[in-house]
Amino acid sequence: MASEEELFASVDALLNEEPHLPPPAERARLREAAGITQARLATALKTTTQSVKNWENGRSEPKSPRLDAYQRLLNGWAAKYPAPGAAPAVSAVATAPAASAEPAASEAARADAPQPVHVPGAGPTRPATRSAATSRRPASARPAADPRFPHGPLAVLDADGCAYGLDGIVLECPATSVVELVEWTLRASGLGAPRLHRNGKDSDPLIVLTAAAAVKLGLPERLEGHEQRRSLRLPEGHPVVKQVVKAKWRLTQRGFGPWARIYRKIQGRERQCVQFAILSWDALDERSWPGVAEMEPADVARVLGVYAQRVLTPRGSTAVSGLELMTALRPPTRAVQDPQTGNWVPGHNPGSLGVEPVDPAPPEATPEHPVVVDSGWSGGFLNEEAYQWVRDVSLLTDEECTLPYAVGLDLNTAFLAAAARLVVGLSAPDHFVGPKFNPKIPGSWLVDLSHVEVDPRLPSPFTPDGTRPTGPAWYQTHTVAYAQELGYNVAPLEGYLRRETGAYLDPWHDRLKAAYVDTLADLGVTKDLTDAEFLAAMERHKDVDPAMAAVLAAIKATVKGGIGKLRERPQGRKYQEGERWPALERPTWRPDIRAAVISKARINMHRKLRNMATMTGLYPLAVLSDCVVYPSPGDSPLGFLPYAASGKPQPGGFRLGPTPGLAKLEGVQSMLWAVDLMEQGYNPARHIKGGDAVLDEGE
Repeated sequence: MASEEELFASVDALLNEEPHLPPPAERARLREAAGITQARLATALKTTTQSVKNWENGRSEPKSPRLDAYQRLLNGWAAKYPAPGAAPAVSAVATAPAASAEPAASEAARADAPQPVHVPGAGPTRPATRSAATSRRPASARPAADPRFPHGPLAVLDADGCAYGLDGIVLECPATSVVELVEWTLRASGLGAPRLHRNGKDSDPLIVLTAAAAVKLGLPERLEGHEQRRSLRLPEGHPVVKQVVKAKWRLTQRGFGPWARIYRKIQGRERQCVQFAILSWDALDERSWPGVAEMEPADVARVLGVYAQRVLTPRGSTAVSGLELMTALRPPTRAVQDPQTGNWVPGHNPGSLGVEPVDPAPPEATPEHPVVVDSGWSGGFLNEEAYQWVRDVSLLTDEECTLPYAVGLDLNTAFLAAAARLVVGLSAPDHFVGPKFNPKIPGSWLVDLSHVEVDPRLPSPFTPDGTRPTGPAWYQTHTVAYAQELGYNVAPLEGYLRRETGAYLDPWHDRLKAAYVDTLADLGVTKDLTDAEFLAAMERHKDVDPAMAAVLAAIKATVKGGIGKLRERPQGRKYQEGERWPALERPTWRPDIRAAVISKARINMHRKLRNMATMTGLYPLAVLSDCVVYPSPGDSPLGFLPYAASGKPQPGGFRLGPTPGLAKLEGVQSMLWAVDLMEQGYNPARHIKGGDAVLDEGE
């Protein structure tokens, strides 16, 4: 008989290696939830051994309660995660999509469930036929990560009833109305995505409608008319909206627009919610999803599916998705046990922003915010924005003017790099008079930095336009700390500081960084390339795979848009100053966190500019957000970037590479062209790419 240690090793191997069992994190959670420790297993084994001996001797004893619990757990795993080829056991807790929506589903209903058609390397060409013989996923297909969602996070529905999913899967959808489509999605599609955090929620399935599919379901191909275009939603009297309400489904306050949610109140633990995106209603903005709306359904599914796997299932614009990702990775609540009743109830999740919105300090708010209007605040505001600076033409030297080229460098996802290990405030601000500056306390400080001397050939690190401060002003902690780093004393007059702090954006940064680097690698831009190879790869990366290039663009838009949403301004012509607008009611309306990210990004940029001047003697011509333009002897940044004798890049300055915070080539023009723009008052960094660069300051 095997020893206890050998049996433990066998159990661990089973739990950690068998592909049909839950993922490692889920196994650990299940084991912890069941209270199974090695000591309890040892007790169960001893009880089992004794029970066998008693049975052999003709005696009978009750089983160990712990052994019963362990056996029930194993039976549950066997039912929920059947071995490949084994007949699935019937479990009391249904986990299949159809069963979770309707536990008492009949055999006929299960027979109607769609069988996926797998199209290897699916592209614009659609499968001509889908016979019964080819209506199953081949053995070579990648297994689903979560058995509850075997067909991935989303599907793109076309008018022929084909719903295109990730990895070339095509589902047959019989729905002929929006209500039928909702029912099919929840009961039979197998669509959805698991939660990103153990205290979070699973992602609702997303159905993307082509223009033809929208018309087939009774929706207009486009939202026509001034009122509909302005509000971007169907009127309440539209037949489809009436059908939804009549079937006892609900729409969110956004109504039926380009991104619509149809749901019912949660019954038990099962969410009943489906999200829709209508391509012909401009659900996918061209700036964030270049060319995607014009792709074939299978390619649209590939782009959105990869984004869903690496970021999250889209829930609106990329800005909305960026904000939703923060909450998904830092859920506001977790289950805690009520000491009085013993029941599990929602409680605050440490490190999150909680469930209640927090008003900012007056200097952190916008001029129309109620805390400003109601208090009559006139003490100034934070002005932590990205750079828009051009060097004075009179400060150009003859040597610089004789250089033939102006070369633009762009920092990869500068805001994302600034979010790394960034400590921000999690609680409401407290007001202090004459506080001693502490660089570890996030908040806003009223301090005079006009005495800080900066080389006039560089922008001031304290203002977005690069001009020198003229007196006391409000600054975020990183800006004041940089003045100390430069060797100057700072004496704040006031401060709005936060006692509870944390690196709230860390998991957001880590997930988006991995998504960005992995997507660039899919386009042939990897970390192991030399600088010359990196520049060559970046020059052609958009042509390697337009679908993955669109994913990359969406990831970058998610970063900037998510930071911008932290300070969403009021919208609509009817808004009156001093009124609260909808964005203020969410905990993630946090202009102080946005200011912290942008302040750190701007300081990071200035630090590199200063180090470049020290190492190379070169000074920038202009800076626009994360783009800087330098005079150069050649048409490549390799001609002026600092390298050691060994050929390795010097630390501290700009370095080429594919990770956030490193640089890539933005564009090359003649030096004469750049000087001409500067003399006219224009910023060369805006046009160095060959057009009008989009300045996105996180709005």
